[in-house]
Amino acid sequence: MSVFISGATGYIARHIVGQLLDQDYKVIGTCRTQAKADQLMKQFGNNPNLVMEIVEDISKLDAFDSVIQKHSKEIKYVLHTASPFFFDTTDFVKDLLVPAVNGTKGILQSIKQYAADSVERVVVTSSYAAVFDMDRENEKDLVLTEESWNPDSWEHCQRNPVAAYCGSKKFAEQAAWEFLKENKDTVKFKLATVNPVYVFGPQKFDADVSQKLNTSCEIVNQLVHATPDTDLTPLSFYGGFIDVRDVAKAHVLAIQKDELLGQRLILSEGRFNTQDILDVLNKDFPTLKGKLPVGKPGTGTVVCDTGATIDNSKSKKLLGFQFRSLEETIDDTASQILKHEGNL
Repeated sequence: MSVFISGATGYIARHIVGQLLDQDYKVIGTCRTQAKADQLMKQFGNNPNLVMEIVEDISKLDAFDSVIQKHSKEIKYVLHTASPFFFDTTDFVKDLLVPAVNGTKGILQSIKQYAADSVERVVVTSSYAAVFDMDRENEKDLVLTEESWNPDSWEHCQRNPVAAYCGSKKFAEQAAWEFLKENKDTVKFKLATVNPVYVFGPQKFDADVSQKLNTSCEIVNQLVHATPDTDLTPLSFYGGFIDVRDVAKAHVLAIQKDELLGQRLILSEGRFNTQDILDVLNKDFPTLKGKLPVGKPGTGTVVCDTGATIDNSKSKKLLGFQFRSLEETIDDTASQILKHEGNL
């Protein structure tokens, strides 16, 4: 039996595919173009356990019909990771909200129509963006758990691209839980969602390092290339962090452990801000010494926590493994970037 993974060429998804292949699963992946499919097949050494299919536009509700139908008898698990994650848009409905929601509704409808008898577990890659309240992130008395939901409405989330992305994750995840509730008598699969915070860590393959990285890793990339004179105001980030390899592991465990079914899994190993990343880079990379902003060492969020509390103790207990630290995650992210540039 096979694992079907949408958006298989994504940053998180490549790590998931790698972990699945390492455990001898057969994997059917989708991506938007044949060129991307060919590249991924080559990167995984044309592994016979990996098959790639093309799904060009997940905003179409029938986008997954043909590939789910084609592999209907062999698919036991579905990992839905495909969803837009970028902020460079002004058409929030077309570019963020509709693809996220329709991609989720569409793949679940395709399972119901063509693979209802074979698919046993579905894992949707959601986000902490579906959990938190953007307007209350700095409130120290706010505690966010697996029961918390982003309160934004469809209209209100369209006030800026970040809010629209967060809204897209909320409405897509809600669509998944609602679908399961409405179709509990016609599908047998169980659902889990994985809700990571900012995801850092190395690309699955060194060759995937480029001048501009995926949205979350670009934060680290810009700080690695900052200078003592760089204005840090546009680079001032604050939030939770998690390593991409831990996110991938959580997806794999969600198809393996019964106790994870029916759960929203918040993946976070703590808070960070820009200062915390700078402290790691300045401490652990001699080649960057004197070339980076220093800021105010030792005043970061890891040391002086501010804002809302993420209480994901339930998720950590269910998953049962230790997440990587910020230092290890940033070290491995920056090392790969510097190695690619010949500066390590």
